[in-house]
Amino acid sequence: MSQYFEVHPDNPQPRLLKQAVQILHAGGIAAIPTDSSYALVCHLDDKAAAENLRRIRQVDDKHHLTLLCRDLSELASYARVDNRQYRLLKLGTPGPFTFILEATKEVPRRVSHPSRRTIGLRVPDHRVTQALLEQLGAPLLATTLIAPGEREPMNEPQEIRARFQKLLQAVVDAGACPMQPTTVVDLSGPEPVLVRQGRGDATRLGLEG
Repeated sequence: MSQYFEVHPDNPQPRLLKQAVQILHAGGIAAIPTDSSYALVCHLDDKAAAENLRRIRQVDDKHHLTLLCRDLSELASYARVDNRQYRLLKLGTPGPFTFILEATKEVPRRVSHPSRRTIGLRVPDHRVTQALLEQLGAPLLATTLIAPGEREPMNEPQEIRARFQKLLQAVVDAGACPMQPTTVVDLSGPEPVLVRQGRGDATRLGLEG
């Protein structure tokens, strides 16, 4: 049975966030709000939790998971970033963009792409997400909360709880989120590639939407 935390979207209660973070530290999976849709998250360093995350979402190891980071400096600890890439990252952070980059040794091999050694990274523009990251003191491993067999992400926390309460250890309710996943941009090659047009405006990065 998942624990349910109702938090204020603009001024989330630190006591409730601390309890949610304790669950993550203990290997739990949580559904949390972001600036795109709700996401499934777990602790980056917990192998069993990462496997559970993939199992719930029903994706294999070739599906790019994402690291939610507090800011650009934290993101740069987990990805190799040159000056060209950094300029684009600055344009899209914080915001509903996921960037695929080459992972550093700080990223466990089991969560990066098995053949490309890449990982998705983003800096969400959402107060609750940021407050959780601040409490945790580290990035969260995440994937968009799309139920198996569905195409649209979920954004109603009560519905998430009803559907996943036996699989999740926590649901953080900060109200409904947008129902659009992030815009995904692959920066791991010589030129930026728009992989998925989502909530983020690709023209903000100088790319065609």
